[in-house]
Amino acid sequence: MAATAVRYLRSVGAATTTGPGTPPEALPRPDLRAVRDDERLPVAPEEFRRVLGHFASGVTVVTARDADGPAGFACQSFASLSLDPPLVSFMVARTSTTWPRIARAGAFCVNILGSEQGVLCRGFAVSGADKFAGVGYADAPATGSPLLDSVPAWIDCRVHAVHTGGDHLIVVGRVEALGAAEEGEPLLFHRGAFGRFTR
Repeated sequence: MAATAVRYLRSVGAATTTGPGTPPEALPRPDLRAVRDDERLPVAPEEFRRVLGHFASGVTVVTARDADGPAGFACQSFASLSLDPPLVSFMVARTSTTWPRIARAGAFCVNILGSEQGVLCRGFAVSGADKFAGVGYADAPATGSPLLDSVPAWIDCRVHAVHTGGDHLIVVGRVEALGAAEEGEPLLFHRGAFGRFTR
């Protein structure tokens, strides 16, 4: 591919190298704004949270293991992304202290929480605490990431891609292994509180 590009540049008379100490000329940066400032009114963060809180979501704990041991954080923004290849995604704040450890590990396990695991979720939502104190777990089969005891479902992944999304990062994982119990109700989060699914 690189050789083809060089041949093409030479055929059209373009320079393929620069002189000593001469930096290559940078291309102009495109304006990547999707919406201009005059096309919408600003949205107050409080109102954004209030309105989006009406969307009920499941709750997960995303875990990984780096050289310093196990790491994890509570995450609502998990979703399936693709069937072929099998991909999932989650969003994490750029300010997260756990994300750099997951990134270094290059792998993670999504632990889908059950209706009785609200206390477990709160433990992983606290920053700076020993989140794994008193928490049982095993090694996920493909990546060795912590697979929490008694979760109704889990997805073992390797980091496939990371994209920017404002003040968050969008992490895409390629699924290496997964499993689920035959029974169990999900833990739900709605308008700042935990709830449960009723049939």
